[in-house]
Amino acid sequence: MLVRKENLSNDCLLGVWEMTESVEELLSLFPETLKDKAQKHIKGIKSVKRATEWLSVRLMLYLLLNEEKIVHHHRDGRPYLTDRSFNVSISHTRNHAAILIHPSKNVGIDIEEISDRVYRVASKFVSQDEYIDPHHEKIHLLLHWSAKETMFKLLEESEIDFKQHLHLSKFIPEAKGTFQATESKTPLQRRFEIAYEVHPEYVLTWSCC
Repeated sequence: MLVRKENLSNDCLLGVWEMTESVEELLSLFPETLKDKAQKHIKGIKSVKRATEWLSVRLMLYLLLNEEKIVHHHRDGRPYLTDRSFNVSISHTRNHAAILIHPSKNVGIDIEEISDRVYRVASKFVSQDEYIDPHHEKIHLLLHWSAKETMFKLLEESEIDFKQHLHLSKFIPEAKGTFQATESKTPLQRRFEIAYEVHPEYVLTWSCC
């Protein structure tokens, strides 16, 4: 179900899909002109979860733009539209998928399920110089993880170390907001403004630059 379609202030278009439907239910939502193509594609996907993600993303993209768009992937996994009409970033977690698109700007988006797993991997992406609010530790860690995934998509670079190359400025997490981030992987040492939201089931971060 498309639970969010929003034109942001920077002309990016944001979509969020809650993946509650079965594969059959998702196929029934496709227009007849696209249904056969979708059915043929998912025959080659053995995992029901992967098939659900694939269908949800393509259906969401169609509903966001009101026309069919074909998604391919670069060798590093980054998605792109074959007609190059928009730059696109895609993310999914257990029950949700998110898309960010813009006709010319570089885009990055990430969605992460709220779970205790983040504690087990935090040492891989949070440096000693970065602040984690002890009163909101889980959410703050998740926002760090999600923001660095967003930055990774924006940078389009290989061999990025989240802990060494990506840096978040100090902020106190709220329900929504923005914070600054920098990268030290490239000579440009780019700066990013990361927008974020905290929802009951997930955190969402994105940037458009």
